[in-house]
Amino acid sequence: MFGMPKWRSSSVEDYLKVIYALRERGADTVTTSALAGRLGVSLSSASGMVRKLADLGLVEHARYGDITLTEAGRRIALEVLRRHRLIELYLVTHLDYAWDEVHDEAEQLEHTVSNTLLDRIAAKLGHPLVDPHGDPIPTADGTIAIPDAHRLSQLDPPASGRIVRVVDLDPELLRYLAAEQISLGDQITLLERKPFGGPLMVRVGEPPNEATHGFGHVLTDAIFVEVD
Repeated sequence: MFGMPKWRSSSVEDYLKVIYALRERGADTVTTSALAGRLGVSLSSASGMVRKLADLGLVEHARYGDITLTEAGRRIALEVLRRHRLIELYLVTHLDYAWDEVHDEAEQLEHTVSNTLLDRIAAKLGHPLVDPHGDPIPTADGTIAIPDAHRLSQLDPPASGRIVRVVDLDPELLRYLAAEQISLGDQITLLERKPFGGPLMVRVGEPPNEATHGFGHVLTDAIFVEVD
């Protein structure tokens, strides 16, 4: 972005954002291999970037161990997440994008949008708290409200609650949920976990529009529920 220091490249921003996002979504540790997998780069490339981030004072990294953001790194990560999530919401609410179409667009735009434009987008949207997938949007001062939610895979029958967040990395998963008319805010009740690694049976919706589904581990790991 214009006016940013030379070291603050889109790659630096991407790494910091992913480190934060992995932790935000429940990762106990963040490793170079996890970063490489998430960003689609080689392990050696990820290791080199982590060393660079450490030299810049943006992360702390124990050799072969956990990667944590410093306060400076966390501040940049939240700035990038704010841009990304506001752009996603604007694309959905004002440009008629579907929720499975916005992630890749926001990945590109988040590195180029000016703070002035971003502030106007936020104002146009009414300073929202979450993006189209339920991810919390940081405020301009870096405050972020993490929802008290659990992955569906962490719950057991007969727990119930509302779907408040869906991981947005797989467009096909988002399209599947949309086709099944499953969305944020829907009531969900766990009915039965089938044996031998079988699906988790759930009821989604409320009468007379409720429906029963069998969710495999990919779906149950992607859906977050605020328990009643």
